[in-house]
Amino acid sequence: MEQSAPNLNDLAERSRRIRARLVQMSHASGAPHLGSSLSCVDILVAAYWGVVAADPIIAGDAQRDRVILSKGHAAPALYATLAERGIIDASLLQTFGKSGSHLPEQMSPGCVAGVEAATGSLGHGLSLGAGMALAGRIQERPYRVVAVLSDGECNEGSVWEAAMFSAAQRLSNLLAVIDYNGWQATGRSDEILALAPLKSKWEAFGWN
Repeated sequence: MEQSAPNLNDLAERSRRIRARLVQMSHASGAPHLGSSLSCVDILVAAYWGVVAADPIIAGDAQRDRVILSKGHAAPALYATLAERGIIDASLLQTFGKSGSHLPEQMSPGCVAGVEAATGSLGHGLSLGAGMALAGRIQERPYRVVAVLSDGECNEGSVWEAAMFSAAQRLSNLLAVIDYNGWQATGRSDEILALAPLKSKWEAFGWN
């Protein structure tokens, strides 16, 4: 199912609402990783309103499009986006990070609709997405998979193994987006490891 062409002003307003919610969630829960969450909001909004079919009625359906937030420390951004999209109840956001909540600081598979995998351990999301994309092809299901990665997790060898595998298998139903915000836990991304030129590296691995 194709999404209708998104209105950029509408997307920008959604991003602003989600960012406001993230600040409220972080303050109420005392949870860290606010910067990592804020930096990927526009990517998630573009995915859910411009790429994937995210009808709440079919969330969990075998034919559904899938979004893998590989940078799992930014889980609040995914939760807030799912609420904005109507896939989960917005009232759940008030419980983020609290004992017994369906919205833990680190995502667990199926904690709420729209969470496809546990991704707190960085570098695994693209591999998961590649497996799902390949399964879709084998099962002749038309769904698409979007994997959202951080620049920091591109330090992980597993990312590049998945990149090579995906190119070799010509997984045209898989889209990877890197949140190149320039920061990792201990410093600037390009100072920790030589990521640049990141675009050229992905092209060399066979990606568009």
